[in-house]
Amino acid sequence: MADLADIAELVCARAGASRPYILGVTGGVAAGKSTFALQLAQRLAEPAARSAEVVSTDGFLMDNAALGRLGLINRKGFPESFDADAMRAALGAIRIGPATFPGYSHAIFDIDPALSRRIEPPEVLIVEGLGLHAGAQSVGLDALIYLDAEETLIEAWFAERFIGFWRAAETDPASFYARFRHLDEAGVRGVAAMVWRDINLPNLREHIVKARDVADIVVAKGEGHRILSVQERGPG
Repeated sequence: MADLADIAELVCARAGASRPYILGVTGGVAAGKSTFALQLAQRLAEPAARSAEVVSTDGFLMDNAALGRLGLINRKGFPESFDADAMRAALGAIRIGPATFPGYSHAIFDIDPALSRRIEPPEVLIVEGLGLHAGAQSVGLDALIYLDAEETLIEAWFAERFIGFWRAAETDPASFYARFRHLDEAGVRGVAAMVWRDINLPNLREHIVKARDVADIVVAKGEGHRILSVQERGPG
């Protein structure tokens, strides 16, 4: 059974001597993209391996004010909610020198200027998030990993993440999720189910899953985010 070490080996073999090698990681909302990307970066950064940084496509979402003006607030995460030109510009800039990547806060559910990062070109830059459904070349990646899992699993992971943010909001009145604190857990799970049904599932089926067919590496995940298999496509 494949694991992160096997995936890191595939990435290193593909990267060759190029610097930075820009690797995308995408999949459904709550499929574990952020955790996977950070773990892969740690694996790549082990002694005698490669320096690696992780950035998120969330930073290239239009802010809530802009989404509101465009009537897209309930389409956050859909292709039209991203500033794809800004993403391409940042990824182009990091190939020749330091570049700035905007940051997004899940707690406030909006772009957070305080989370903006200016980073030096690493040997491997991992770009995790949505907005990569059209494949690596659409925004200037060198390769794309797709995290695949059954819809029922991803829905369960999304519900647990939603509950986690709701619980954290008990001591954070500035959190977006503070508005749900008057609900009990069953009520919050109902809200999470509605968000999944009306927003995240349509986005998965209509857009996100298209990346699976054009990804260079497909990682199948099971219960507990366990890696079940790794399929590599194209030249190694």
